[in-house]
Amino acid sequence: MAMRPTAYDFWLLDLDGTLVDTEWAYTRRVFDRVGERLDYDFSDREARSLWHGLVGSRDAYLERLGFEPMEFWETFHSVEEPAERVEATYLHEDAAFVAELDVPVGVVTHSQPFLADPVIEDLDIGDWFDTVVTCSEELGWKPDPTPLEAAMEDLGVDSTAKGVMVGDADTDVGAAWNAGLDAVHIERHGACERGKCVLGDYRISSFEDLWNRSASD
Repeated sequence: MAMRPTAYDFWLLDLDGTLVDTEWAYTRRVFDRVGERLDYDFSDREARSLWHGLVGSRDAYLERLGFEPMEFWETFHSVEEPAERVEATYLHEDAAFVAELDVPVGVVTHSQPFLADPVIEDLDIGDWFDTVVTCSEELGWKPDPTPLEAAMEDLGVDSTAKGVMVGDADTDVGAAWNAGLDAVHIERHGACERGKCVLGDYRISSFEDLWNRSASD
């Protein structure tokens, strides 16, 4: 069954890996810095897996690597510089359709405000969104539906509204289903690199697929 993008009363989207991404050189530098502080040599595969969420639960993966997740994330965030992150971040060209959506739109991201806010401002996409919700220990992390529910409350949508969540990780799909929304998985990396296929209600490799499939109905 083809997806009809216009069938939804509101949209929620992940940020990193879905709408924007960072140059690999920056990701590698971040993990080199984290590794220096934690006395660990992260392989390229481990860095990519943790950065892009290719492993399902990042915390579970960290535990398999021998890390206490809280300590890792505190170290991780302490080495990131917003200005450097902004310079290394680019907007996926196919994401431009979001600006044309004529319904409430929100972002639900694991990226912390000190990084997400300057990225959104620098890329000049802040007016695309009616709310930006950042996951946290207090609010919860996807696939917990609580961050999505917070975004829905901000958007003012009620229980009868039909919504969709789009993201590049299986945790985005899980959060969508847990919140009672349709889930679109956008595969930016390929099932081979991920090591599995993520099954959402819809699977795409580009946002252009949404409109192409709709036009062919």
